[in-house]
Amino acid sequence: PADQAGNQNCSGGKGMKGIGKVSRRKFLKGMFSAGALVLSVPVAPFKISAAAQQSSTEWKPSVYLGIETDGSVILVATRSEMGQGVRTSLPMIMADEMDADWKRVRIEQAIGDQRYGAQDTDGSKSIRTFFGPMREAGATAKYMLIQAAAARWNVPASECQTALHAVLHGPTGRRLGYGELAAEASKLPVPDKSKLNLKPKSSWRYIGKGVPRYDLKTICKGQAVYGIDVFRKGMVYAAIERPPVLGGKVKSFDDSETLKVGGVLQTVGIDPFVPPPAYQPLGGIAVIADGTWAAFQGRSKLKVSWENGPNATYDSGEYKKELQNTVHSPCKVVRNEGDVESEFAKGGRIVEADYYVPLLAQAPMEPPVAVADYRNNRVTIWAPTQNPQGVQAAVSTQLGLRPEDVTCNVTLLGSAFGRKDQPDFIVEAAVLSKKLMRPVKVVWSREDDIKFGYYNSVCAMYMKASLGKDGLPTAWLQRCAFPPIPSTFMANAVYGDNGHLGQGWVDVPFDIQNLRVENGPAQAHVRIGWMRAVASIYEVFAVQSFASELAHIAGRDPYEYLLQLIGRPRILDLKNTQYQNYGAPYDQYPVDTSRLLKVTETVAEKAGWGKRKMGKRSGMGIAANENTLTYVATVVEVEVSDQGDISIPRVDTVVDAGTIVNPEMARAQIEGAIVFGTSIVRSGEITATQGAIDQSNFNDYPVATMSEAPLQTNVTFIESDALPTGVGEPAVSAFIGAFCNAIFAATGKRIRSLPIGNQKLV
Repeated sequence: PADQAGNQNCSGGKGMKGIGKVSRRKFLKGMFSAGALVLSVPVAPFKISAAAQQSSTEWKPSVYLGIETDGSVILVATRSEMGQGVRTSLPMIMADEMDADWKRVRIEQAIGDQRYGAQDTDGSKSIRTFFGPMREAGATAKYMLIQAAAARWNVPASECQTALHAVLHGPTGRRLGYGELAAEASKLPVPDKSKLNLKPKSSWRYIGKGVPRYDLKTICKGQAVYGIDVFRKGMVYAAIERPPVLGGKVKSFDDSETLKVGGVLQTVGIDPFVPPPAYQPLGGIAVIADGTWAAFQGRSKLKVSWENGPNATYDSGEYKKELQNTVHSPCKVVRNEGDVESEFAKGGRIVEADYYVPLLAQAPMEPPVAVADYRNNRVTIWAPTQNPQGVQAAVSTQLGLRPEDVTCNVTLLGSAFGRKDQPDFIVEAAVLSKKLMRPVKVVWSREDDIKFGYYNSVCAMYMKASLGKDGLPTAWLQRCAFPPIPSTFMANAVYGDNGHLGQGWVDVPFDIQNLRVENGPAQAHVRIGWMRAVASIYEVFAVQSFASELAHIAGRDPYEYLLQLIGRPRILDLKNTQYQNYGAPYDQYPVDTSRLLKVTETVAEKAGWGKRKMGKRSGMGIAANENTLTYVATVVEVEVSDQGDISIPRVDTVVDAGTIVNPEMARAQIEGAIVFGTSIVRSGEITATQGAIDQSNFNDYPVATMSEAPLQTNVTFIESDALPTGVGEPAVSAFIGAFCNAIFAATGKRIRSLPIGNQKLV
């Protein structure tokens, strides 16, 4: 969740100790050998959200690194690798600061453990949180190695310096490798932070330049271990028939035909959840077999009669109307400046528009899968999870264990997009393992993934503005209503939570004297969860689309109009709101419109805005936003055929994410976000009839094909010495707004509801 805070000045947080040595026995027996220098590295206290951990405990996170006597440098990766490169980028920072040879770095994946602090890999915050601590860790190791070398040579430490993986004595040219010094360095006291000298940017060896992905070879060779690859001796496989409607229960079932399927061993009932659903299993009947195919075939033969419960009345079409009615009446005010009602009462040009985004599914390429082995009141998990500590919390609660009795091993994730932040599928495996007293692998099919997920929320938005003589807004009102993520954890949660209202809604960056932002109630009928870019998908879509609409009505160029809406360079004053700023200190990471203006001006220049001649039924659209503390502006060029088919010849995106650690991986994330956004605009829609999800696979919930994705994507990073911020999510929402604005520029058809699907563009 985006409300997990990190202290990016690396002070270690109030009351925290500095970097310290840790014994192998105290930490993880066997990970480091005798004589290794092992350091614990404090980050900062994290407030773990109730939604994520079902607890408000403050933890003191640490990562662990070590230098072996053979010269190997080891870093324990506390975040999950799902294609974004975090298992490479975080160690790069440490390796750079200590002048380690990247070829001699070994990375060990952490299990879930509270000593690591927040391990939840989401919110585009891993680099932001760990950039400073990793540098300090590397600098500490380097300092201790230099001290050890100086002591052996009996020379002043000031005469020594590091080269690649070695300490040099300048006057004599003597040289000692890191492995030769590890044992002696491990006996030295850890220096105070004030003694550390961090490298200047000009001396960085890896940061800003990048290195190849650490696990690239094993992935390419098919040797990398994903969740589906895990095998345990004596393991059985489970496919679960779940209630089609949230909150449904089994009335009766007939498994006689199921048990005739070769390889099927038995069926096992799973109790329905006790509301609210949180991360509990949905319930149903599990088919247990000696292989995945047999389990799936056996499940297809099950005959189940369901008691669907109150959510069986849910129909997504009717619910859309309900949300739209909500936002057409006054709602809860979450930001208020000036007096919009008085300004609207003056008359003038009043513009109103409704926008809508449906439920969306993450659809990661690897559907959920997990292995659990319960024995002796303990359970061991192997799973592709974004949040191993969330697994510990959810499994221990479900099975009546202590969190420390749950060991969660993290495999590679075959993409996730937020779905694997929610460990319900892992809890299913643990429940079945306890029932069967043997290892169980639960495998979800693509149909399971689409029909039984945690969806990105549906949202209706109403926009209203009064235009002055210059065509600029004298008053701006916006209302939204969406079932919030906390509804999955608290039955009475119907208003948007502060964290997600602050992803482009409360923090709308326009310099308008009279501005009011409202949020209405919305009851959830499905599980609402995290997805890449989360609430900014619908919030930025509405705000940036409405800005483009006003520009057209005013007869102004959309780019110039957007610059005027953003207005003068300033720090956005959000003191009178409950803005959470992605958990980061506002004094370090304020919403700075000068940076937003910079990316907007730069992207227009890069795209040749107003300078390139557009063909028939071609056009450009622009949008800009701040998300996960990062500033992004995008220009999309589209061509629409006479039959209404859309192609995207070119996309230009400019990103200000502060210091970029690994440019190639950061660029890949931006490119991926744009393809992700393409799918949302073109075809992303989850609907429900009588409470059951209508879609089932890529045939009716398609993702963008190569021919539908942008032909050319140009990514530019603003050179910056600012603290690093996130790159995984912010480009999604800027692209969506720019794409829809481009369609209008090409066709004159305004996109106010997603996806474009069957909307006529001819």
